[in-house]
Amino acid sequence: MSLCLENLAIRKANGDTLFSAFNMTVEKGEIVTLMGPSGCGKSTLLDAIAGHLSAEFNYSGAITLDNEKLDALPAHKRQVGILFQDDLLFPHLTVWENLAFALPNSIKGEERKAHAMQALKNIALTKLAESFPDQISGGQRARIALTRMLLAKPKVALLDEPYSKLDKDLRVQFRNWVVEQLQQANIPTLMVTHDEDDIPNGSRCLNWPWETNHA
Repeated sequence: MSLCLENLAIRKANGDTLFSAFNMTVEKGEIVTLMGPSGCGKSTLLDAIAGHLSAEFNYSGAITLDNEKLDALPAHKRQVGILFQDDLLFPHLTVWENLAFALPNSIKGEERKAHAMQALKNIALTKLAESFPDQISGGQRARIALTRMLLAKPKVALLDEPYSKLDKDLRVQFRNWVVEQLQQANIPTLMVTHDEDDIPNGSRCLNWPWETNHA
């Protein structure tokens, strides 16, 4: 399964080009990092892939996942997981309820809690099950956010500067854990960042937007 962007270009509503047509493929199990200055269109690209592109922009070209056209599907049917700078946990739900929220509708009743509790056990955070997001640390919230994203069984993951709000020591530890979790999920992953230290060892990094046509 691979994520393919073909002749993809994004323009502003006034006709100005945000970036010209380019091609890129992210393979199953691969993490590709895009680096570039603020305002160059990195996050807007993620919005286009996820189906959340603002009305300020429009795009041309094709976005496909395993040869299926994602751009023909509404956002909620694309099975795209997104991890943002902010954890975006629901403040009125406990940790296990936040996780259960991501589970497929086919999982019902007490089974949802059982799945959520197993996910917490897998990341050694079972003790936080009944806590609310404002009662746990930033690092714990970050782990819960990624776990919630993966529980939804996405076919592709998009990371929008996911480590930028963590302190330096925590960032190193969390980065390694994220890479491990994504490799286990074995899905294409596209990450945007400003920080070279965020690039996983041995992975591809493209300096946005100049190298993308060679990707």
